[in-house]
Amino acid sequence: MSRLANTFRLRASLLCVGFALSAGLSAYADSPALANLGRPATPAEIKAWDIDVRPDFKGLPPGSGSVARGQEVWETKCENCHGAFGESNEVFTPIVGHTTKEDIKTGHVAALRSDTVPQRTTLMKLSEMSVIWDYVNRAMPWNAPKSLSTDDVYAVIAYILNLGGIVPSNYVLSDKNMQATQNMLPNRNGKTREHGLWELGGKPDVQGSSCMTNCVPIVTISSHLPDFARNAHGDISAQNRILGGVRGADTLQPAPTEFVALAAHLARDKAGSASGASAASSASKLATQHACLACHGIGNKIVGPAFLDVHKKYAAQKADAVKLLTVRIKSGGTGAWGIIAMPAQDHVPDADIRAIAEWIAAGKFQ
Repeated sequence: MSRLANTFRLRASLLCVGFALSAGLSAYADSPALANLGRPATPAEIKAWDIDVRPDFKGLPPGSGSVARGQEVWETKCENCHGAFGESNEVFTPIVGHTTKEDIKTGHVAALRSDTVPQRTTLMKLSEMSVIWDYVNRAMPWNAPKSLSTDDVYAVIAYILNLGGIVPSNYVLSDKNMQATQNMLPNRNGKTREHGLWELGGKPDVQGSSCMTNCVPIVTISSHLPDFARNAHGDISAQNRILGGVRGADTLQPAPTEFVALAAHLARDKAGSASGASAASSASKLATQHACLACHGIGNKIVGPAFLDVHKKYAAQKADAVKLLTVRIKSGGTGAWGIIAMPAQDHVPDADIRAIAEWIAAGKFQ
């Protein structure tokens, strides 16, 4: 009888605590401080985020695109970074190459099993059409993600597959034939479930022993690039997308020995004379805003020449330098710095082009 009474008292106490907690949360939720905190997402906002495509193609929007249309999209929005034939350049890895007709027949890429290929391409590794469709749809072009129409996404993927010899030149990719197209991918059978991550009782891929008791901590967590790799591709902080927050170290400078706060970078931007620093900073922001720094480093070549080299080349023109640079930026062209074309930037406001041209001509990049 005593045990039953104790149990009843315990349950009554827990019930009281539950009521009190519920009442407290209700009063807190109704407080004036939270009255205007947040709002429900609108259908349009939810739709903008709900764009993922699953391996079973759920979420794939209706549409279609031909290889011919894909070539047009490629030459205007993709070729500068990925090469005319998907061979790419030193910045981006190749998309097409090292797959054979036999690979398409078997669904296994033979080159993946040897060390004869210097760099693995996208089509060597691709096993599911949903992966390439979802990535191109949400992330390309690099300087204007999510700007392609649904039909253009289908088209440019059809063109990539045609470059790899997977589909013919008259092929039209659509939501209706995605599974049939996947059945032609060279690496469609390249995945394996024979590893420890798939089965709960599976054997781990990596074997080792770990200290479980009375252990001496020996792990040091850090983020570091070796000196030979730090400046392999120029100033990483200047190569971020214009969409979203900017991250990355200034790899043109020596590696910091301790954490560098954002305030330090802001203070550096404000250094120098008020007028000169302000003008250079404004032009630098314009160059970032219009994705100039995606292809041009300040002191290093990326896809196009370094701005410092451009400044040196036009310095002899003196008064005409700004005019010549303005025309070059607005109209684009090829041949002056190699075979890679400079696309016309006629969508950029004339005032912004002029400011960027003056910035390059002055050569005051710091």
